[in-house]
Amino acid sequence: MAPWKAARVGDHIDQIDTPALVLDLDAFERNMKRLQDAVSSAGVRLRPHAKSHKCPEIALRQIRLGAVGICCQKVSEAAVFVDAGVSDILITNQVVGEKKVAHALDLAARARIGVLVDHEDQISAFARASAERQVSIDVYLEIDVGMGRCGVVSIERAVAMAQQINDAPYLNFMGLQCYHGSAQHYRLPEERQQAIAAVCAKAAAAKAAIEGVGIRVERISGAGTGSVMLESHSKLFNEVQAGSYILMDRDYATNQRDPGDLPFEHALFVKTAVLSHPTANRAVVDAGLKASSVDSGMPVVWQRTDAKYLKASDEHGVLELTPDSTLKLGDYVMLVPGHCDPTVNLYDELITIRGDRVEAIWPVAARGALL
Repeated sequence: MAPWKAARVGDHIDQIDTPALVLDLDAFERNMKRLQDAVSSAGVRLRPHAKSHKCPEIALRQIRLGAVGICCQKVSEAAVFVDAGVSDILITNQVVGEKKVAHALDLAARARIGVLVDHEDQISAFARASAERQVSIDVYLEIDVGMGRCGVVSIERAVAMAQQINDAPYLNFMGLQCYHGSAQHYRLPEERQQAIAAVCAKAAAAKAAIEGVGIRVERISGAGTGSVMLESHSKLFNEVQAGSYILMDRDYATNQRDPGDLPFEHALFVKTAVLSHPTANRAVVDAGLKASSVDSGMPVVWQRTDAKYLKASDEHGVLELTPDSTLKLGDYVMLVPGHCDPTVNLYDELITIRGDRVEAIWPVAARGALL
């Protein structure tokens, strides 16, 4: 942690030290309301994913606006949000190992907690531990709907596992997790539509088979920022889990929009300053790999046409300048990160601005919560 703060409440944006993670509150609030209004109108529950922001203040604002709870990706991440007062969390991941199962059940004694399973041994572990503690926990069966990552492939096996969950006295079978992460980043609208149509077909088949043996499938949950309105209007999904929509990054902005897509705005930026200007066509800024994730491509310079972020090393970012560039030593630029989730995880604090002034500084309290 840095020995001093990058900013204080009331500072002008020019005074924010660099590199710093900055949230435009006006754009953030419009994004937040835009999706909540849209999914509510479709009769669908919004359970936004907190792995995108790792910030309790954001989660609590989403819930006040109408979200039913949040998703987390790790048990330790969920613990941070329970401590902050979030009372309904779905851990959208498999929880394996005695320690993690125990920690998940500790949380389930304090809040409503859900977990995913895709193997019989996971169910057995939670059945034993929940019975020993006499603590109930929600369980969702993850279906591989085309992503090729986690999830049950065979419908017959899915039915048998749903029965196994249903037979355990302290496990509440809630339904299905049907998330296709890759489809979020298919660039063409028709590609996303085809992928989500296939997701819905697999989810519907699993639901019909499970309900065919007398077990209710209360929820079908999934979706992400790139496809969220497709699932919301599917008449099958009744809960969606978009996360990045409040922040938006360069990668999502690369998707071609369909008329049914919501116009989310860039709200998350990395402020960075020029620390070297060695040639007329090259400047170096103080935001490199430790300031912005590049797994989904380089960040882009916001609202400037005279500079392109070319490459990154640990502490440096190289900008390629046009011949007419006016950028000079000490100037700052705002970067739109390639991928918002891992970029947020690099920072202790989120500096929020309204107009050109710092309004608040929010801790990224779940940063590094990987257990």
